Amino acid sequence: MFSCGCVQSTIKEQENLTENLPTTSPILPEEDDEEKKKTYIVSNTNGIRIRSGAGTNYAVIGQIEKNDMLCFKGKTGNYYITTYKEQTAYIHADYCSLIEFSTASDQVEKAISLGTELLGYPYVWGSQRYHWGNGVLNKNFVNGEFDCSAFVQYIYYKTNKVLLDVTSRAQSTEGELVDKQDLKRGDLMFFTNASRKDKVGIEKVGHVGIYFGNNYILHTASDYAVLEPISANRWSYYLHSRRVV
Repeated sequence: MFSCGCVQSTIKEQENLTENLPTTSPILPEEDDEEKKKTYIVSNTNGIRIRSGAGTNYAVIGQIEKNDMLCFKGKTGNYYITTYKEQTAYIHADYCSLIEFSTASDQVEKAISLGTELLGYPYVWGSQRYHWGNGVLNKNFVNGEFDCSAFVQYIYYKTNKVLLDVTSRAQSTEGELVDKQDLKRGDLMFFTNASRKDKVGIEKVGHVGIYFGNNYILHTASDYAVLEPISANRWSYYLHSRRVV
């Protein structure tokens, strides 16, 4: 089994329950402009429901907390179009805002894009890895089941054929070491946790995620894959970062 330490969150819910299915045509997102920006959806409150369709008569497939983000795929009526657990999903625009992030290299953006497609998948401690650290595929891998190190390994191999090892501790020695002040979108961030903070060397490492920019991290914690702000508590456990593309 494999492990990584994370922080659990709680989920509330709030939504306008009188919203009907819109009849307007979808509005699609514009292409990235010359400044290379990409648009995301940010939640303005806790427990916003994510649905399988653009209306309250559609099934709830998840929820997000205040300041968490999702990818933006367009808008139809009063709903933003996004992706959740690799399927098209919808979230009520009244409880969200749109925000732009500066993009990085094509390699990094491929990884980031795949990571946002995986949002919502439940955290599974000791999940099977996509490969064994050397590109040999694991026949027992289950898509949609990730812990933190399995999550980043899968993303970077599928998009860039980068070989990352099977645990966050081993991954913490791979790639190029990056100073905190030079942290860039796509870098791997490594953290300790309460149970490992007094250990030495790589044994201190208990968690890994992908730096998204503007103090956001793309990772799977102890509940589900999420794109969220890096809290002061998480920063207190920060160790170092590595650049793998």
